[in-house]
Amino acid sequence: MSVSHPLPVDLPSSHRAIENLLARYAELVDDGDFAGLGVLLDHAVFIGSGDPVSGRDAIEEMFRDMLIVYADGTPRTHHVTTNIAIDVDAAAATASARSYVTVLQALPGSTLQPIAAGRYHDRFELRAGQWYFVERRARINLVGDVRHHLRAAAGDR
Repeated sequence: MSVSHPLPVDLPSSHRAIENLLARYAELVDDGDFAGLGVLLDHAVFIGSGDPVSGRDAIEEMFRDMLIVYADGTPRTHHVTTNIAIDVDAAAATASARSYVTVLQALPGSTLQPIAAGRYHDRFELRAGQWYFVERRARINLVGDVRHHLRAAAGDR
Protein backbone atom coordinates (compact mmCIF):
# COMPACT_ATOMS: atom_id res chain seq x y z
CA MET A 1 0.00 0.00 0.00
CA SER A 2 1.40 3.39 -0.97
CA VAL A 3 1.38 6.25 1.47
CA SER A 4 1.15 9.81 0.19
CA HIS A 5 3.86 12.21 1.20
CA PRO A 6 3.86 16.01 1.21
CA LEU A 7 7.42 16.52 -0.02
CA PRO A 8 8.97 15.48 -3.34
CA VAL A 9 11.18 12.42 -3.19
CA ASP A 10 14.87 13.28 -3.49
CA LEU A 11 16.42 10.35 -5.39
CA PRO A 12 20.04 10.63 -4.17
CA SER A 13 19.05 10.92 -0.52
CA SER A 14 16.49 8.12 -0.97
CA HIS A 15 19.17 5.83 -2.38
CA ARG A 16 21.48 6.67 0.54
CA ALA A 17 18.73 6.12 3.12
CA ILE A 18 17.90 2.71 1.62
CA GLU A 19 21.58 1.72 1.50
CA ASN A 20 21.76 2.67 5.18
CA LEU A 21 18.80 0.38 5.95
CA LEU A 22 20.58 -2.49 4.17
CA ALA A 23 23.75 -1.81 6.17
CA ARG A 24 21.85 -1.48 9.44
CA TYR A 25 20.27 -4.91 8.95
CA ALA A 26 23.73 -6.51 8.53
CA GLU A 27 25.08 -4.70 11.59
CA LEU A 28 22.18 -5.78 13.78
CA VAL A 29 22.46 -9.44 12.77
CA ASP A 30 26.23 -9.45 13.30
CA ASP A 31 25.86 -7.70 16.67
CA GLY A 32 23.27 -10.25 17.80
CA ASP A 33 20.81 -7.39 18.34
CA PHE A 34 17.62 -9.29 17.58
CA ALA A 35 15.44 -6.72 19.38
CA GLY A 36 16.94 -4.11 17.05
CA LEU A 37 16.09 -6.31 14.05
CA GLY A 38 12.51 -6.46 15.29
CA VAL A 39 12.40 -2.65 15.40
CA LEU A 40 14.06 -2.29 11.98
CA LEU A 41 11.65 -4.75 10.36
CA ASP A 42 8.60 -3.80 12.43
CA HIS A 43 6.70 -2.59 9.33
CA ALA A 44 7.88 -5.49 7.16
CA VAL A 45 7.31 -9.11 6.37
CA PHE A 46 10.44 -11.28 6.41
CA ILE A 47 10.41 -14.12 3.91
CA GLY A 48 13.19 -16.68 4.22
CA SER A 49 13.29 -20.45 4.23
CA GLY A 50 10.34 -20.81 6.60
CA ASP A 51 6.91 -19.25 6.83
CA PRO A 52 6.75 -15.45 6.33
CA VAL A 53 7.12 -13.56 9.60
CA SER A 54 5.92 -10.05 10.42
CA GLY A 55 5.76 -7.83 13.45
CA ARG A 56 8.47 -6.70 15.83
CA ASP A 57 8.12 -9.49 18.40
CA ALA A 58 7.73 -12.30 15.86
CA ILE A 59 10.80 -11.18 13.89
CA GLU A 60 12.90 -10.86 17.05
CA GLU A 61 11.79 -14.34 18.16
CA MET A 62 12.54 -15.84 14.72
CA PHE A 63 16.15 -14.63 14.84
CA ARG A 64 16.60 -15.74 18.48
CA ASP A 65 15.27 -19.19 17.62
CA MET A 66 17.29 -19.49 14.40
CA LEU A 67 20.82 -18.24 15.20
CA ILE A 68 23.43 -19.49 17.63
CA VAL A 69 24.83 -16.71 19.82
CA TYR A 70 28.22 -17.02 21.50
CA ALA A 71 29.62 -15.76 24.81
CA ASP A 72 30.36 -12.34 23.27
CA GLY A 73 26.64 -11.95 22.51
CA THR A 74 27.08 -12.26 18.74
CA PRO A 75 26.73 -15.04 16.16
CA ARG A 76 30.41 -14.39 15.26
CA THR A 77 29.38 -13.47 11.71
CA HIS A 78 30.05 -10.72 9.22
CA HIS A 79 27.37 -10.10 6.58
CA VAL A 80 28.74 -8.51 3.41
CA THR A 81 26.08 -6.91 1.20
CA THR A 82 27.16 -6.14 -2.37
CA ASN A 83 25.84 -5.63 -5.91
CA ILE A 84 23.15 -3.29 -4.59
CA ALA A 85 20.60 -2.12 -7.15
CA ILE A 86 17.90 0.29 -5.96
CA ASP A 87 14.85 1.42 -7.91
CA VAL A 88 12.80 4.30 -6.48
CA ASP A 89 9.25 5.05 -7.65
CA ALA A 90 9.01 8.69 -6.58
CA ALA A 91 5.36 9.01 -7.58
CA ALA A 92 4.32 6.10 -5.34
CA ALA A 93 6.90 6.79 -2.59
CA THR A 94 8.06 3.19 -2.82
CA ALA A 95 11.33 1.50 -3.70
CA SER A 96 12.79 -1.91 -4.32
CA ALA A 97 16.32 -3.21 -3.97
CA ARG A 98 18.25 -6.28 -5.02
CA SER A 99 21.56 -7.24 -3.48
CA TYR A 100 23.93 -10.11 -2.84
CA VAL A 101 24.82 -11.31 0.64
CA THR A 102 27.85 -13.30 1.73
CA VAL A 103 28.01 -14.46 5.34
CA LEU A 104 31.42 -15.03 6.91
CA GLN A 105 31.99 -16.62 10.29
CA ALA A 106 35.01 -16.96 12.58
CA LEU A 107 34.95 -18.97 15.77
CA PRO A 108 37.68 -19.16 18.38
CA GLY A 109 40.21 -21.73 17.23
CA SER A 110 39.05 -21.75 13.62
CA THR A 111 39.70 -19.72 10.51
CA LEU A 112 37.44 -17.15 8.94
CA GLN A 113 35.25 -18.85 6.36
CA PRO A 114 32.27 -18.12 4.13
CA ILE A 115 29.26 -20.06 5.37
CA ALA A 116 26.47 -18.83 3.11
CA ALA A 117 25.74 -16.67 0.08
CA GLY A 118 22.59 -15.57 -1.62
CA ARG A 119 20.40 -12.65 -2.53
CA TYR A 120 18.06 -10.19 -0.89
CA HIS A 121 15.00 -8.76 -2.61
CA ASP A 122 13.58 -5.86 -0.60
CA ARG A 123 10.69 -3.45 -0.80
CA PHE A 124 10.46 -0.10 0.97
CA GLU A 125 7.93 2.67 1.59
CA LEU A 126 8.45 6.32 2.40
CA ARG A 127 6.35 7.38 5.39
CA ALA A 128 6.51 10.84 6.93
CA GLY A 129 9.83 11.48 5.20
CA GLN A 130 11.50 8.24 6.34
CA TRP A 131 12.12 5.02 4.40
CA TYR A 132 11.07 1.71 5.97
CA PHE A 133 11.43 -1.94 5.01
CA VAL A 134 8.06 -3.41 4.04
CA GLU A 135 9.42 -6.73 2.75
CA ARG A 136 12.70 -8.59 2.95
CA ARG A 137 13.11 -11.78 0.92
CA ALA A 138 16.27 -13.68 1.77
CA ARG A 139 17.23 -16.50 -0.58
CA ILE A 140 20.38 -18.38 0.36
CA ASN A 141 21.49 -20.54 -2.55
CA LEU A 142 25.08 -21.40 -1.56
CA VAL A 143 25.49 -23.05 1.84
CA GLY A 144 28.71 -23.97 3.57
CA ASP A 145 29.23 -25.23 7.11
CA VAL A 146 26.38 -23.61 9.06
CA ARG A 147 26.50 -26.06 12.00
CA HIS A 148 27.93 -23.28 14.19
CA HIS A 149 25.50 -20.64 12.94
CA LEU A 150 22.01 -22.13 12.61
CA ARG A 151 20.39 -23.93 15.53
CA ALA A 152 18.61 -26.37 13.21
CA ALA A 153 21.88 -27.37 11.52
CA ALA A 154 23.55 -27.79 14.92
CA GLY A 155 20.92 -30.11 16.31
CA ASP A 156 19.07 -27.23 18.06
CA ARG A 157 21.78 -26.00 20.44
